[in-house]
Amino acid sequence: MKNQLVEVQERINPYIHRTPVLTSNLLNEIAGCELFFKCENFQRMGAFKMRGAVNAIMQLTDAQKQKGVVTHSSGNFAQALALAAKSLGIAAYVVMPSSAPTVKKNAVKGYGGIVVECPPTNEAREAYSNRLVAEKGLTFIHPSNDLDVILGQGTAAMELLEDYPDLGCIYTPVGGGGLVAGTILAAENFSTKIKVVGAEPALVDDAYRSLISNKIETHDNKSTVADGLKTQLGDVNFPIIKKGIDHIVLVEEEEIVEAMRLIWERMKIVIEPSSAVAFAGLLKERATLKNQKVGVILSGGNVDVQKLPF
Repeated sequence: MKNQLVEVQERINPYIHRTPVLTSNLLNEIAGCELFFKCENFQRMGAFKMRGAVNAIMQLTDAQKQKGVVTHSSGNFAQALALAAKSLGIAAYVVMPSSAPTVKKNAVKGYGGIVVECPPTNEAREAYSNRLVAEKGLTFIHPSNDLDVILGQGTAAMELLEDYPDLGCIYTPVGGGGLVAGTILAAENFSTKIKVVGAEPALVDDAYRSLISNKIETHDNKSTVADGLKTQLGDVNFPIIKKGIDHIVLVEEEEIVEAMRLIWERMKIVIEPSSAVAFAGLLKERATLKNQKVGVILSGGNVDVQKLPF
């Protein structure tokens, strides 16, 4: 797997940014430990998901590339697949719920993606995607439950560990499970001691409950400020997470907003609420992290600045 991750990094390198790792003395003081933020908010299209989208497309056969790809997403993976496909010269269809914000639909179109609107249910997303696969011969790429996507996402943590190999743990947000699974694979292969900790909104705690019940749980789509994490684990990433994660910490809405505000104010960078969840989880557990070196993956910065939560 180590060689596989190195190959993935080399493959996608021409199409992504190697994002910076930033630090903050003020946030170190607040957290009581030494923090290293992997800033995927500076990634192309503004989120880590560009990594997995590029890798998945590059693994397709020439015949598959000629016909194009499809996914269903209302958020960052929609934009990532559209931009990755454009960068590689193939067609990308994105099934998006009619309720998705116009700004997100326009972003996908701006990257060259073909938006197909569907009713705002998971069943409709899958039905529309399946129809496009059948009618046009497209290849479906899942936003988080695809090993090529997961390996691509893992290169963010891999780069962080190349720069700072002596981290004690890495905090990452948990939504569909692609980022945390990729982070676990990177941690297992590029460190002997590091722990991976997931952070999840308490209102959509399906991954937390999945670890307890030992099966993939769902949630009832409660509204959370971290709307990018309102997805669930899949049969590809769940076994990786179950085997390799140290634990998942649940955070409340006000804790997410406070973590987001701190990073905006202290670091002068733009992150989205879903990205702030990892830092919120770290702050909640700071008593156990005294004087450690801790990595935090800031997953993205695609936020509607007209609707900030603070």
